[in-house]
Amino acid sequence: MTTEVADSRLAAYPALSAYLRQTEGPQVQIPPMPKTPPRPPVPPIRVTPTALRNGILATGLVVTALWAVQAEPSARLDVLFATGAHLSGLLAGYGILVMLFLMARVPAVEHGVGADRLARLHALGGRYVLTLCLGHALLALCGYAAHADTDLLSAALDLLGYPGLVLAAVGTALLMAVGVTSARAMRRRVPHETWRAVHLLTYLGAALAFVHQLAGPDVAGSILTAWLWSMLHATVAVLLVWYRVVVPVRQALKHSLRVIDVRDEGPGVVSVVMQGIGLDGLRAEPGQFFRWRFLRRRLWRTALPFSLSAPVRDDTLRITVKALGDHTRRMRRLKPGTRVLATGPFGALTAHRRTRRKVLLLAGGVGITPMRALFETLPGGPGDITLLYRAGSAEQLVLREELEAIARSRGAGLHYLLGRSDASFDPLAPQALRNLIPDLAEHDVYLCGPPGMTASATAALVRAGVPEERVHAECFTF
Repeated sequence: MTTEVADSRLAAYPALSAYLRQTEGPQVQIPPMPKTPPRPPVPPIRVTPTALRNGILATGLVVTALWAVQAEPSARLDVLFATGAHLSGLLAGYGILVMLFLMARVPAVEHGVGADRLARLHALGGRYVLTLCLGHALLALCGYAAHADTDLLSAALDLLGYPGLVLAAVGTALLMAVGVTSARAMRRRVPHETWRAVHLLTYLGAALAFVHQLAGPDVAGSILTAWLWSMLHATVAVLLVWYRVVVPVRQALKHSLRVIDVRDEGPGVVSVVMQGIGLDGLRAEPGQFFRWRFLRRRLWRTALPFSLSAPVRDDTLRITVKALGDHTRRMRRLKPGTRVLATGPFGALTAHRRTRRKVLLLAGGVGITPMRALFETLPGGPGDITLLYRAGSAEQLVLREELEAIARSRGAGLHYLLGRSDASFDPLAPQALRNLIPDLAEHDVYLCGPPGMTASATAALVRAGVPEERVHAECFTF
């Protein structure tokens, strides 16, 4: 015998086992079976901007088809008005659903599209929805007036005699109030808490619109249409409740996040360090942000969006905040032990956007916070990662010692672009960028800073030869 006897059943016969060991030849050691390597983490699902747009448009075509199969061609004026009212009403109802879905904070959509882009789509879509709502009301009023052969004022008074139409009018008024307070000129004058309270009226307006639609001929006229319409609303309602209520509460109970340190980082800038339990389960990526609610007086009512300024480690999270308003100024006075509710992570400014070996990180002001986390963690050898940090002066540089330590340990490039921009000096001009990074056009660029700086830097990068699809930016001024 040339193989080792390994049958465990011989243990019951010690004499036979000893005899076999004495008579067998040289033993061949059977190596132990290798341990099964751990499975790599499953990458999160991400919905691309193209997929989101195509999905919205495709469903909109289905809604239009539902109207088309029930429309009755006619040259009568009242029927033409009524047909237009039915189409605009269906599209307005669908548009409300889209607006709610975009703000439902579904992780696959947030991580693939980006919270800033979703907010802009939400704002843009809101204008179309309000236009459709007003168009629907006006067409319906004109159609009724033409059918009853009366004037518009008498027609309006007659229509308000129907309870269902009164509810529809109230819902439209609520949506209009939301739209007015969200207009850029008004948004600057309205306190955030007031704006948010008015914005919550969207849910009531959507509910009243849904009740009105169920009674309308385009939905109620077909069992299949009524079922599909109800399923669409139910799906969006479940997503809203799950991701905006259930998930945040579950995270708060599971991770028990509390402030453990608040330290100065520069003029008007502080870092807040928080510790919790099992924070790896959040699967937060460098470059992402959370919405933070600090449970102390005059802060707990507002969820503030701040990026992580360091990777998650040792069950700690860190944000770095500049005092720009009442809420951020109060964060300097946070005490260790303060309970924190964190919703997220959100944002798409992560490593998954990378398409090139070389990467340029371009930060302006406090926009350095997500760039600092990416500067430490993006894979790459010496010379592959470069950080440009734009600030008015050396005193305004935040996390400087950390950035320089990371640059030394990784062999990464680090350049400070200091000074105020004017007609004669612009460190972000295309030629200035090419002088610093001669092969700039071969880079992916991650960009974060104030809106004006982000817009001008994006334009300069494109003129310097970087394709626009390789400039990855995120702006948090929603």
